[in-house]
Amino acid sequence: MEDLQKIENIGPKAAKSIFDYFQEKRNLEFFGKLEKAGVVVKAQKKEKQSLKGLSFVLTGSLETLARSQAKERIRKLGGGVSDTVSKNTNFLIVGLNPSSKLKKAKDLGVKVISEAEFLNILK
Repeated sequence: MEDLQKIENIGPKAAKSIFDYFQEKRNLEFFGKLEKAGVVVKAQKKEKQSLKGLSFVLTGSLETLARSQAKERIRKLGGGVSDTVSKNTNFLIVGLNPSSKLKKAKDLGVKVISEAEFLNILK
């Protein structure tokens, strides 16, 4: 249980619950059936959280990424995505034909970056 508590967001109660689950014979039998059926359980690779705590807004059409892909990549690296520019926005990513978000970002002093700059941040 101590090893489980070393995992981020796992406290004593959750650790005990997980530990107890794997002590029950029927649960172990279930995992045995999965294994016989060819199911392979792999640990998920943890992505670096290089954008943790940063907030992004997108405006305009991106040339190399779909908007949904850009948002997914930001979130995967720990960043947040909003549809509106505010004083809490860290970066406005500007594509082709940007909306009024660009003016608002400039008025608020939000850092405005191009798609190319954004792609460099992702590296």
